[in-house]
Amino acid sequence: MKNIWLIYCKELRSYFSSPIAYVVMFLYAFIFGYFFYNAVDYFQRLAMRAQAMGQAFPMNINEIIMRPLLMNASVVGLFLIPMICMRLFAEEKRSGTIELLMTSPVRDIEVILGKWLAALALYAVILVVSAVNFTFLFVYGKPDWKPLLVGFLGLLLQGGALLAIGIFLSTLTRNQIIAGAASFCVFLLLWVLSWGSDFDSSTLSKVRGYLSVVTHLEPFAKGLIDLKDVVYFLSAIFLGLFLTARSTESLRWRA
Repeated sequence: MKNIWLIYCKELRSYFSSPIAYVVMFLYAFIFGYFFYNAVDYFQRLAMRAQAMGQAFPMNINEIIMRPLLMNASVVGLFLIPMICMRLFAEEKRSGTIELLMTSPVRDIEVILGKWLAALALYAVILVVSAVNFTFLFVYGKPDWKPLLVGFLGLLLQGGALLAIGIFLSTLTRNQIIAGAASFCVFLLLWVLSWGSDFDSSTLSKVRGYLSVVTHLEPFAKGLIDLKDVVYFLSAIFLGLFLTARSTESLRWRA
């Protein structure tokens, strides 16, 4: 645990000692803030239109504002998570420090977990920054806070799964740009796998739908925690870290 903690602290410091953390946080906060403004503006327009027509408006903030925002936040993550994980091993290989790391008396799994936890911590900080927008809803409205927490739990699980996959892809190249591009392509593929599965009942379509992150994130956005969705994300995390361990093992032999 000590080695994991030391690597975690080192990686987290490296994020905040470079522009990476600040650029990613700014971009995420800016884009999410834009989505939040438009969602609230749309909600207000619906309310005013209903009032002008003398109709009762349900004022369901969770359904009209929170749920779409959580799904939009997951889409933004597809673009920004590669920026977090692309450097974890690719930069080590480019700078030549990978040999020193692989020949040190530290186990591969400790290196991997330390790097993955640091990346996940940064992503959690980004989610907290974006969650500040929701405080305005609690000040001026009465949304249900429990679905919101469940939704952010889903975003955190999705982020952990994508980061684990991205770290593995980062071990395959010494070029950060290639690692980031490959991560984005894989993340986007995992997102669009469910497209068309609602209109196709074939076995292949069902498998594609199950492998898509959208299928397992939507229940969280609705405020529902289903065991199969939790198992999916935890399995993706395990698979990503396992493949990373096998890849770093080959690096250690070459080092």
